[in-house]
Amino acid sequence: MKKIFKNIIFAAVSAVVLSSCVNDLDVIPLNPSELSPETAYGTDETGYLQGLTKIYYSFINTGDLKVEDAGASELVRAFWSTQEVTADACKCAWEDSWVSALNTNTWSSEANAATYAVYCRTMLGISFANEFVRQTTQDKLDDRGVDEALAAKVRSMRAEARFIRAYLYWMALDTFGNVPLTTEDSPMGGGFMPTQYPRAEVFNYCISELKDIAASGDMPAARSNYPRADIGSVYGLMARMYLNAEVYTGTPMWADAKAACESIYTLGYAVCPEYAALFRGDNGEYLAARNEFLFAIPYDAEDTQSYGGTGYLTFSTIAAVDVKDDKGTDDEADDEFFAPTGINNGWAGNRVPDTYVQAYFSPAAVDFEAGTYTITDKRGQLFDIKGCLQSMSNEAELKNFKNGWSCWKYNNYPHDKDNTDPEALETAKKKAYSDIDYPLIRLGEIHLIYAEACMNLGQDALALPKLAELSARAGVAAPTAISKEFLVAERARELMWEGHRRTDLIRYGMYGGDDVAYTWPFKGGLSSYGQTFPSYMNVFSIPPTELASNTALVQNPGYPAGTASAE
Repeated sequence: MKKIFKNIIFAAVSAVVLSSCVNDLDVIPLNPSELSPETAYGTDETGYLQGLTKIYYSFINTGDLKVEDAGASELVRAFWSTQEVTADACKCAWEDSWVSALNTNTWSSEANAATYAVYCRTMLGISFANEFVRQTTQDKLDDRGVDEALAAKVRSMRAEARFIRAYLYWMALDTFGNVPLTTEDSPMGGGFMPTQYPRAEVFNYCISELKDIAASGDMPAARSNYPRADIGSVYGLMARMYLNAEVYTGTPMWADAKAACESIYTLGYAVCPEYAALFRGDNGEYLAARNEFLFAIPYDAEDTQSYGGTGYLTFSTIAAVDVKDDKGTDDEADDEFFAPTGINNGWAGNRVPDTYVQAYFSPAAVDFEAGTYTITDKRGQLFDIKGCLQSMSNEAELKNFKNGWSCWKYNNYPHDKDNTDPEALETAKKKAYSDIDYPLIRLGEIHLIYAEACMNLGQDALALPKLAELSARAGVAAPTAISKEFLVAERARELMWEGHRRTDLIRYGMYGGDDVAYTWPFKGGLSSYGQTFPSYMNVFSIPPTELASNTALVQNPGYPAGTASAE
């Protein structure tokens, strides 16, 4: 099921040098011997699949960008970092310049590897989608002599490409606000400089596209196309965008969010009975987990090798741990890795501040030395604290991986195995990459969107049964009413480390702004108590390289001019 990414090199390698992400968006090869958009497609399905694969590859590509760490340039990893490290759920121990800025909300208009990657990967992926859509009109298929059987498949691929384009636009508008808007109808050529559009207009374009895709009937049926997108993916993104409509446009759209969720509820997705199984190494093959996914990015230790995505979310959350032999000597030949999360090394980076765990999981009987604690909620039973330190109150503790709770939510073992199984352990000792698919949209999120929409419409009773499903899985009492305070906490628990937190806090008025009372350690600086930062930082600055190469762009309000290096 992961084959769309397996032969990625045939479709995704480009000769384009990314001195600018957005200029020259037609990306026609400079080498005459290479295929061009006009010659890559014919009457064979292979060319179209390769073109579609190139668009999907936008999420996991780690090449081309000039940044200090190639793994950090992957879109899933970079977007996750902007969402989680900048908020209350995660702090990173590394001293990379981009990490420090995100940890403390002190980024500016200067180049930042994480935000630069989000900007470039989304814009370039959009350009690839535009070209695919441009090359797959019915007129072009007719001109090539494509038969109806293949044409039907291509129409379905075209719908997928349009969905991915809308998803990338959502990532861009959520992160940067006003962004360039290009479509298959935009001019081509190196002299074209895409115009920046207001956030609300980009939002409206995406919603229009999603509605049109849904109505066309061309999108693959729900749960028929994993790990590629299907009709459920379309409604899932629509629901998420409507959820945040007031932030993006100034106008709430709760009825639309509710309707999008209700469309999803007719498609047969199901909540996985085991929360932890959603994030295990076989989550793309284990049907109970996969049935909850509306859209996911597949990772495979053999065929999709990456230090981004779920590889990042496993390696960065543990330190390399081994066991001395029975003589107490550290002879490498005698060492045996515990491989606690199913991989063979650790980077000692990301962990959860104690304040977050205390606020949302209410741990009891915590013993950091013994590594024991009690949390009733099963979603809070995925931490490791043995040898950790509770405090995170100064810069030294911020940069010390031992300070905080290690989050082992992403675990590369299959759902029914762990490191006590000798065979599974032997496999883990050889795993240098992740097998865990990364859920971009899942039914648990949709239930929470539905609850928030119903609350704002005064229809709580409709959503309570959906929330009860999540509570039952977590082993906690179901709510009897819905409030903003409940949703802030429940999304913190259910969606922890899934790339939603910054967006959630902005929607709830808890992120940037002089009048925002909510703080967390190192919010806005190195203070362990946190402090406010300006509301203009609710969006990131446009990378200076893009401002330099495209004079049609203007920097987001509040940010001064920056330098032109992403390093």
